[in-house]
Amino acid sequence: MTRRDFSERDIHMALDGELPGEERMAYDAWLEANPEMRAKSARYIADRAALRAALAGVMDEPVPARLRQAVLGEAPARTPAWRSRWWLSAAAAAVLIVGGFAGYVAGTGGIGREEGADDQLAEQAIAAHVIYAAEKRHAVEVAASDKDHLQTWLSNRIGLKLVAPDLAAEGFELVGGRLLPAGERGKAAMLLYEDAKGERISLFVTAESSEAAKGTYAAEADGPEAVYWLDKGYGCAVVGSLPRERLSEVAKSAYGQLLAGISS
Repeated sequence: MTRRDFSERDIHMALDGELPGEERMAYDAWLEANPEMRAKSARYIADRAALRAALAGVMDEPVPARLRQAVLGEAPARTPAWRSRWWLSAAAAAVLIVGGFAGYVAGTGGIGREEGADDQLAEQAIAAHVIYAAEKRHAVEVAASDKDHLQTWLSNRIGLKLVAPDLAAEGFELVGGRLLPAGERGKAAMLLYEDAKGERISLFVTAESSEAAKGTYAAEADGPEAVYWLDKGYGCAVVGSLPRERLSEVAKSAYGQLLAGISS
């Protein structure tokens, strides 16, 4: 069987979950062999997370009836032609925004989907990890060699007491950290860790006022996974491509140290 050539269109299909399963391994190999396309995939993931964060309030609202009618072709017959075309374009844009580029279409039982604060946190964390964990020279703004300054700087910026967890027992050493935008949350801190084999994980921390929650989340199959907690004013996600059980153990250690740092 001849392997077909992939293109940028396939990146969008993969992110929307529309790439045929039997093509996934070949697509992943193609992406790995094409740094430019791999960078585009990472950028699209980050753009999607940033858009969802910026439009979080809108995404939770139902699609107005007039826009739904326009998408379904049920616009009132008396509407002028120019107006119908305008509403159709607006409706299509609204569906893309509310659906979060998830490939929802009319006739599947609803337009768009609701997304909780925990999923949004996890997506932001994964997007940041995909972009910065792959960087060799510019992965962090402040190196681990200046750990005290790193902790103080990020704590002041995100408005939370941040203690960089010691993950040496789990096989990871702190590389450093950076400050990131976090949509409605304002700002987030990202701490990057690396093991002896060069495998990297990241810790994404921001202020969070939502109800307590915890779980795991993956933006795409075979991509990095986030183990997250929302509790005690913290939103925390540990992201990596480790086996789920190991990632969960590392995340528990990191989060336990974060909470212990509040009272220290």
